[in-house]
Amino acid sequence: MAKSFKYIILGGGVAAGYAAREFSKQGFKSGELAIISKEAVAPYERPALSKGFLIPESPARLPGFHVCVGSGGERLAPEWYQQQGIELILSTEIVKADLDAKSLSSANGETIEYQTLIIATGSAVIKLTDFGVEGADSKNIFYLREIDDAEKLYEAIKAKNNGKAVIVGGGYIGLELSAILRLHNIDVTMVYPEPWCMPRLFTSEIAAFYEEYYAKNKGVTIIKGTVAAGFTANSNGEVKEVKLKDGRVLEADIVVVGVGAKPLTNLFKGKVEEDKGGIKTDAFFKTSVDDVYAVGDVATFHMKMYGDMRRVEHVDHARKSAEQAVKAIKAKENGETIEEYDYLPYFYSRAFDLSWQFYGDNVGKAVVFGDRDPKSAKPKFGTYWIKDGKVFGVFLEGGTPEENKAIAKAAKVQPPAENQDQLAQEGVSFATKL
Repeated sequence: MAKSFKYIILGGGVAAGYAAREFSKQGFKSGELAIISKEAVAPYERPALSKGFLIPESPARLPGFHVCVGSGGERLAPEWYQQQGIELILSTEIVKADLDAKSLSSANGETIEYQTLIIATGSAVIKLTDFGVEGADSKNIFYLREIDDAEKLYEAIKAKNNGKAVIVGGGYIGLELSAILRLHNIDVTMVYPEPWCMPRLFTSEIAAFYEEYYAKNKGVTIIKGTVAAGFTANSNGEVKEVKLKDGRVLEADIVVVGVGAKPLTNLFKGKVEEDKGGIKTDAFFKTSVDDVYAVGDVATFHMKMYGDMRRVEHVDHARKSAEQAVKAIKAKENGETIEEYDYLPYFYSRAFDLSWQFYGDNVGKAVVFGDRDPKSAKPKFGTYWIKDGKVFGVFLEGGTPEENKAIAKAAKVQPPAENQDQLAQEGVSFATKL
């Protein structure tokens, strides 16, 4: 006999945990809600994998980073779900979704029925094996998405102490894991094809600071403008060398690949409307199919601030979109209405002694301010993006909690900023005075 639930959250990542907490706030009956996850553990804060799990001193371990600790909330250990009457269906892969019949089929042949479905399947890493890169299936080539990945990488780091690592990719994973590996005293080379790191967010001026800091202060070798074209392995099948497209060959005991992710929407292809690579939703995360909602990485939603449709891959949006969807589901049941989702884009990172935050949209003219000298004891600098005479986005490295709140406010209220020289001179104080 098929299992049946009033609400099913498909996916066991950050969004699932925050949705469960919101259901708990809104109220439901025991046995009405299930979370189905391919992973073997209850929802956890995924950023902890690159920020806490791999550090040398007192590394983070479960149950320490179950949701919702990442936003300062209560930690929802597996027992919490049990106490709430939420069924955790773990280590379960769903292979078919029949939205007309409102049923899901698992890889082991089980059928699970629902009345309302929240798609929170997140993203999967893009692998070099997907492109047939020679030797990309060698041992000790790692990706970081799930806790299993982090555990395997941690073991390799311990086994290859004082070894050599090559990081393929210059984005979040590349920068954060280069820092982690240097803390473990591993020799690190970063390789990426773009002219500078984090090109989707950083300007060349911002990137220059981090590249110099990593290279000169922390001993990371940076190779730009080329890609990994192949790998050779030793007799144990472990990676030994990385062959670059420009002909260079790098020794490697460990390779970490961070070249992006793709939203996990395959189950729903042709069954829901799509847009910009994700599942199209409204301002309440409802899809084109009644009683089916999509949140987090897979959702393409209306960005009220900018009047366009966007898909955002970030933990902050995963948390907030999940809460919005649950509020919308409960409001619909009660014949009520809620406010449209009004999201302020937010990204952040921590590495070494550095910590930056960004809010808003990086469009228009970039106005740089502050101390960008990597040799400074405590560098503090930032960038305002000015479009149509208004602030659209703000980046700040080394900000205090109060200053970070101020730049968020500046990106939200979009104050006029006609005099760019004055703005550069005032720096973060422009935001703090708002």
